[in-house]
Amino acid sequence: MKEFLQNNIFTIISDIADSRNQECYVIGGFVRDIFLKRESKDIDVVVVGSGIAMAEAVAQKLGKEVHLSVFKNFGTAQVKYRDLEVEFVGARRESYRQDSRKPIVEDGTLEDDQNRRDFTINALALCLNKARFGELIDPFNGQVDLQNKIIRTPLDPDITFSDDPLRMMRAIRFATRFGFYIEDRTFEAISRNKERIEIISKERIVDELNKIIATDTPSMGFLLLDESGLLELILPELHALKGIETKEGKGHKDNFIHTLTVLDNLSKHTDDIWLRWAAIFHDVAKPATKRYDKRLGWTFHNHNFVGEKMIPTIFRRMKLPMNEKMKFVQKMVSLHMRPIVLSEDEITDSAVRRLLFEAGDDIDKLMMLCEADITSKNPEKVKRFLTNFAIVRQKLKDIEEKDRVRNFQPPISGEVIMETFNLPACSLVGELKAAIKDAILDGVIPNEFDAAYQFMLNKAKELGIK
Repeated sequence: MKEFLQNNIFTIISDIADSRNQECYVIGGFVRDIFLKRESKDIDVVVVGSGIAMAEAVAQKLGKEVHLSVFKNFGTAQVKYRDLEVEFVGARRESYRQDSRKPIVEDGTLEDDQNRRDFTINALALCLNKARFGELIDPFNGQVDLQNKIIRTPLDPDITFSDDPLRMMRAIRFATRFGFYIEDRTFEAISRNKERIEIISKERIVDELNKIIATDTPSMGFLLLDESGLLELILPELHALKGIETKEGKGHKDNFIHTLTVLDNLSKHTDDIWLRWAAIFHDVAKPATKRYDKRLGWTFHNHNFVGEKMIPTIFRRMKLPMNEKMKFVQKMVSLHMRPIVLSEDEITDSAVRRLLFEAGDDIDKLMMLCEADITSKNPEKVKRFLTNFAIVRQKLKDIEEKDRVRNFQPPISGEVIMETFNLPACSLVGELKAAIKDAILDGVIPNEFDAAYQFMLNKAKELGIK
């Protein structure tokens, strides 16, 4: 394994470890990624002794090229060197209280440190001391688990997950990221300990969810979350989409499976995490709006508007950001049906202008979401939708070039209206301004000051404003 430790930082750590007569090892993700043939710039180093003292000595040896950060409360230190981030920690053993995932930490041996690791594939260590440089220490056969693509815990999984319930989500995240199988005993322990997730902060849970959502096939993670019972506890709104109901021989599609298909479709074309969240929530209101009509069958009227109103509540509960990111997801959920309606009906310039106005700079992302929303197994139907969407995209482009309505503000401001008619700030001002905006979007007048001013004068006469 020496060939994977060619960077001069390992030589420096090795020299310092020997001079201090301390055992020193590279451990965790960096070693795992060697076997997975993945490049890693994050390096974890375990020292039998003080990790902080070792980091300080390494930083001093590296000189000006290095940035050192010390975290005394956690007994760790980080060295940033060129494009590498090396975290040093003393080997330790951990014990836990029932009501917290924060461990009671004591100094320990390498064996203690490997015992506390979450999974066998993350417990691999390479010795950095010269006499054993590059020697692999693998007490739990993590190398075999990597070859067989298996996720399992080093020790009893019930204890591992009860001690730190976030590891349940990490297991699912690693399985999703690498396409691995969670060993049966380990997965069963996740199901048994699922209620323990309640002691984990929403911020930590969202961090793991984001990492699952950012994978190439995020549906795998959500199916595992659902099968384990975690999904109902974490995102009950998504779990509520599950299932098919049939009346008078008429059924609807499983909206949970549909949502995951949309998410995977979208993930092939964009890394935008918030657009992926929009895919997750685009049909979130379907359970609340589901109705059966003898003539129409199953309907979900206005699920986009109801879903838009649900987003702030979900974001607030999950401690997701209550800022422009939340508003973006709201906008996507609200508008996701509009391009579909346009593609099915005759496309009018007015409808396209309104969509451009409401979507603004997010129109391309909205179209991407809508194209991902085509999950029919009928290839002819898919082909027809995609052809129609291409027509909608071209119409959007043509209207934008001609009318410049994306993010437009009406050329007549409220101040101009008040000054022209000697009006105070009142509902009439808003009514005139809205009428001008609608006239432009409907193509009654061009998006120009003179035309808008004349329209304002005419509209004012209709309203009896002098």
